[in-house]
Amino acid sequence: MQRNIIFIVYLLIIIFLTSCREGEKVKLSSENSFRDIQEIVKSDTLRAGTMYGSTSYFLFREEWMGYDYEMVKNFADYLKVNLKVIPAATESELFQLLKEGKIDIAAYNLPVTKALKKHFLYVFPQPQTYMVLVQNMGRKALSSVTDLIGKEVYVKKNTLFYQRLNALNKEIGGGIKIVIAPDSVSNDELIEMVANNKIDYTIAYYDKALLHKSYYKRLDCRLPVSFEQPNGWLIRKENTDLFKTLSTWGQLAGTQRTEDRLINLYWEKSPYFITRKIKIPKGSISPYDEMFKKYAPTIGWDWRMLAAIAFHESKFDSAEISRAGAVGLMQLMPQTAASFGLNHENWFNPEANLDAAVQYIKSLNLIFREIKDKDERIKFILASYNSGPSHVLDAMALAKKYGKNPHIWFNHVETYLLKKTDPDYYRDPVVKYGFFRGAETVRYVQNVLDTYEKYLSRK
Repeated sequence: MQRNIIFIVYLLIIIFLTSCREGEKVKLSSENSFRDIQEIVKSDTLRAGTMYGSTSYFLFREEWMGYDYEMVKNFADYLKVNLKVIPAATESELFQLLKEGKIDIAAYNLPVTKALKKHFLYVFPQPQTYMVLVQNMGRKALSSVTDLIGKEVYVKKNTLFYQRLNALNKEIGGGIKIVIAPDSVSNDELIEMVANNKIDYTIAYYDKALLHKSYYKRLDCRLPVSFEQPNGWLIRKENTDLFKTLSTWGQLAGTQRTEDRLINLYWEKSPYFITRKIKIPKGSISPYDEMFKKYAPTIGWDWRMLAAIAFHESKFDSAEISRAGAVGLMQLMPQTAASFGLNHENWFNPEANLDAAVQYIKSLNLIFREIKDKDERIKFILASYNSGPSHVLDAMALAKKYGKNPHIWFNHVETYLLKKTDPDYYRDPVVKYGFFRGAETVRYVQNVLDTYEKYLSRK
């Protein structure tokens, strides 16, 4: 009997030790697993982690865009492999995905810090940037960091902005009222809160603040609060082969041309059209009135609604190319144009462009056919024409979840489209397409409707 007890105890010890070793192996594998360049190429897929944002990764008119997305897509094309994007909710989650070997590269603009350099290699260095105070222009705008004494500045805790603001507070002898913003509020949203006079001050990187200034003209981002900082993407520290390949790719003339083009697109170029002045015949709304009259009946619309869309898309300039790559009179994205039979040879043919646009509107009408009120459905079609239907469908799902009417635009669905810059909403389980800056789309719908009303009174 005693020998049986000893045997059972011995067996339990063996099982326990074996399970411990197995657990250690799993942990070790989790901490140290990564794929070198040969494994990435062999798998035919590069796994890139990033975060949703107005310059990093977002869906616009059914096409994925963003500086970081387009650059890492360029790298995947260089390797002749597919790209799989894995969005992270926070920077900490992004680091963990890389540490656990679930992504090959963190394609997101991250500042160089000692803490990150212990675990990761910085690759594809970006132009240096620095932190600025974001405020509104006017007589009360601050011109010196010492003017911050007694002022409330909103930042998120455990961020570089919070660390820098604390250091600055010590440098000037104290007095800055540091207000901790909720974790659910993004840095983009803090900047927009300043623009909308909900808070007075926040801290941001200059390049990001400058992007917001292109939408909100009264933003002031001239006061530096830090020195310039290097930044870049991250890979695992042990992944030296991938580092060498990325370095080679980054130095190619083609890569540098692409980088220059995207920097111009996402940071330096105004989001508003700079178009040629198009001559409009006397007594007409546009040079294309007869064309609009021809195609409007095929969708059951007043022709002046098509004219209003064309005005806000291209100012009737059939040779227009937008900052996002939309083309022609009705500003179709190339992928959308191709899906409705418009090839690149006819992009700038006004009638061919309009024909494809009308077909696209027909498809949007089908998507929103459950909205029985025709006038209401047109608002959803206009919003989708500007942003793509995916974000509008997300906003409808949010409106339904939070007790609003998903078939009414003003003060219902438009409200939740605006909330898609807020992580609490774009990470909601009912949302499928992530971050989106809805303010431009909300303005677009109102502007097109206002122009349409104006055209009705003229003819």
